[in-house]
Amino acid sequence: MVLLFQFLLYIWMVLVILAAFLWAPLAEGLGEYTRILYFHVPIAWLAVLSFLVSAVYSILYIRRRQNRADWIAESANRLGLIFAFLATVSGSIWAKVTWGTFWNWDPRETSIFILLLIYAAYFALRSAIDQQDRKAMLSSVYSLLAFVTVPFFVFIVPRIYSSLHPDPLINPQGKILMEGRMQITFFTSLAGFTALFIWILIRNINLIDLRIKLKQMER
Repeated sequence: MVLLFQFLLYIWMVLVILAAFLWAPLAEGLGEYTRILYFHVPIAWLAVLSFLVSAVYSILYIRRRQNRADWIAESANRLGLIFAFLATVSGSIWAKVTWGTFWNWDPRETSIFILLLIYAAYFALRSAIDQQDRKAMLSSVYSLLAFVTVPFFVFIVPRIYSSLHPDPLINPQGKILMEGRMQITFFTSLAGFTALFIWILIRNINLIDLRIKLKQMER
């Protein structure tokens, strides 16, 4: 089953790359740089999804005091930090070819930079505390407070201030303005990246469960 899922992910990756570069048309005003859209946006979405999963498991830890929930929350935050970093890198590449420079302290760039600092501080907090119960509780509370800032920095701040960030595919009413083949490519990429995230998270949870079993065997 695992091998089948991995095979399907490989097929999806090849299809999305081929569709992005050979099949989907270019967006007006973006030209060849439209290709980045099919990877940059899904990666940014995975960062938000990862932080959401971590917040959910942080709530579970606070309610049940189970280390498993804390470890899953930590794993999800680690994935979120990685995806946020990749979104920053891909966005910087887009900024370079569009604006002529990798970084402009644009509202979107500034927002994701602050998010990176907030979630990096989460791991600094964990590394500073040795006692597991205290570490888990403080980390869970911090993770919840950190996630409160995610919608603000990702969805609100970039829309309050004027931004250089290109949004030619979304109108003021929030409707997506994409040609049919662009929509198919975009949502296929988004669904595939989401499936990839779920697979990675499940694998991490399996490793956590194995870690718990080993600890129980040692006892």
